[in-house]
Amino acid sequence: MTLWLSRLLPDPASQQARRDLNSSGTDLHHRMMALFPDDLGPQPRAQLGLLYRTDETPHGPVLLLQSSQRPTLDRLPAHYATLQSQPLDALLDALAPGRTVHYRCVASPVRKPGAQTRTLYNLPPVVPLHGDAADQWWQRQATNAGLNPTTLRSHPLDAIRGPHPKTRNTKPTNGPISHHRTRFEGTATITDPSLLRKAITHGIGRGKSYGCGLLSIAPARQEP
Repeated sequence: MTLWLSRLLPDPASQQARRDLNSSGTDLHHRMMALFPDDLGPQPRAQLGLLYRTDETPHGPVLLLQSSQRPTLDRLPAHYATLQSQPLDALLDALAPGRTVHYRCVASPVRKPGAQTRTLYNLPPVVPLHGDAADQWWQRQATNAGLNPTTLRSHPLDAIRGPHPKTRNTKPTNGPISHHRTRFEGTATITDPSLLRKAITHGIGRGKSYGCGLLSIAPARQEP
């Protein structure tokens, strides 16, 4: 299966693009799904393996997305954005133990305390992690993803909040969404290419429908 890495470059003059980038995450989720066909079954995002995030660049925000199908602009508004796509086959085939890479991931670090702990301390089912606790969470996730981080920079981002969207082919879900986000980036040594390929393909953590979980890497001589 070929994975496609695409860059969606929003047009600064597009009011709809600006609105989507400033939304709670629901509007952007719908926009990402509009890049693909409708007939993908009851769980279209999972079927596509779609992961995405917004990266800030000197030239403005860029939407980075990864999918098992190549996206198209056919159903986006006119002059919304430009699109650049390339297969990830060469990058994934080059994964090898001992290689040093740059990594970047916007993820939702959480802890899920057991029922007894929740009752004892009056905790919610999912507890967002911040600061050192979030960094420790990332260290565990990176290890499980076949990486040994040698440097780590983390930066908290605005949380994604809002109502659950009604997506194509699904019924509406009651209750709000809430995903606290942290951007993790740095350098790491590959320890297990198989685990790393799996983490890149399937993403890391919660909130994958709302711009969390995409792990991107690049050779250490380049920026991710």
